[in-house]
Amino acid sequence: MALAAIALVAGAHYYIWRRLVRDTTAAGGTARKAGTVVIIVLPVLTLVGVSVGRADTPFALKQILGWPAYMWLATLLYLLLALLVGEAVRPLLRRVLDRRAAATAGGTATESAPVEEPATVGASTTPTASGGSADVPPTAPATPLAPDPVPDHSRRLFVSRVVGGAAAAAALATVGYGTANVLRGPSVKRVTVPLAKLPRAAHGYRIAVVSDIHLGPLLGKAHAQRVVDTINSTNPDLIAVVGDLVDGTVADLGPAAEPLAGLKSRHGSYFVTGNHEYFGDAGEWVDHVRELGLHPLENARVEIDGFDLVGVNDIAGEEEGEGPDFAKALGGRDTARASVLMAHQPVVIHDAVKHGIDLQLSGHTHGGQMWPVSYIAQAANPTLAGLEQYGDTALYVTRGAGAWGPPVRVGAPSDVTVVQLASRQA
Repeated sequence: MALAAIALVAGAHYYIWRRLVRDTTAAGGTARKAGTVVIIVLPVLTLVGVSVGRADTPFALKQILGWPAYMWLATLLYLLLALLVGEAVRPLLRRVLDRRAAATAGGTATESAPVEEPATVGASTTPTASGGSADVPPTAPATPLAPDPVPDHSRRLFVSRVVGGAAAAAALATVGYGTANVLRGPSVKRVTVPLAKLPRAAHGYRIAVVSDIHLGPLLGKAHAQRVVDTINSTNPDLIAVVGDLVDGTVADLGPAAEPLAGLKSRHGSYFVTGNHEYFGDAGEWVDHVRELGLHPLENARVEIDGFDLVGVNDIAGEEEGEGPDFAKALGGRDTARASVLMAHQPVVIHDAVKHGIDLQLSGHTHGGQMWPVSYIAQAANPTLAGLEQYGDTALYVTRGAGAWGPPVRVGAPSDVTVVQLASRQA
């Protein structure tokens, strides 16, 4: 598997080198040498940056190497896509240029064609062997064929430079746009979910749902503050932080998480673990968010005005014996009350349906984060983003407020969602 991945990456970089360097530069020239060095250095830098990010290395080193490593990964994706589109454009552009060259050459040849002149009385004579002379007609000067005004190799070079330049510009513009989508912070979405068991007194209750903030080497304290400001601007009744808050340890990211202490709502902020919390010490983060004023729900529930708020651990915790436990979280509750479940991954919806949950709030998918990766995420999850109904259980999946890997979002903008509960009795 690893060898196949290495071969795939190597093949992708060779293809990029061929189209952007070899086909657009002169052999042995400075531009080709420089381009070749860049195409060799970038994948090596990416491999080192990703490896350092996952190893027990100084956090500052992860920050320094993380940006170029992950940004190149995003650029590589869109550069490959743009160049593949260029393969379809390339023959069309060549055909247009070939026709123009042929038309120009044909017109030049017609204009320079020789004009035959009639013989005249004063034609020159040449002595013969018998001493006489013979008439010799005047000879027309030879006219060379008109040269191709644009040699074929020049047209190939022109096409390669146009297609390569356009592909590079499209890839860089896409990655730049996607990075801006992340760094400007999440937008606010609003959705209303009717619950049959919700009492009239709780009609209009607003839950701010946020997931996948992914504080780490690339997204730090400033990003956390943007998320907190967005949440607080909605003036919610309750805040649900549905996992994947961090990518790292409390020692490295504790300062980055400090803005979470400023979350404001009428009934407090609640937290459940995501799979990324288990990449490190999930228990350490559970304790830390409690210090910041959030209430962790580890397979537990709390009674809110008009409904039960339930939280289960992420399924990644199963390897440590800390996976989701619906029996523990729901045991002994009044089933006549409405229930809202916080669960990081949408795939637990089938357990939620089996246990009679009314509404599940999830994240994890990032909405695919970067098209066309979204098709893979869609295949791996029952719902990629938004609200869907499964039996008597509604599932809402937020796209999340951050990014994992490249800090780039294309076709899947980040969000904080205000879920407004509606009573059918209202």
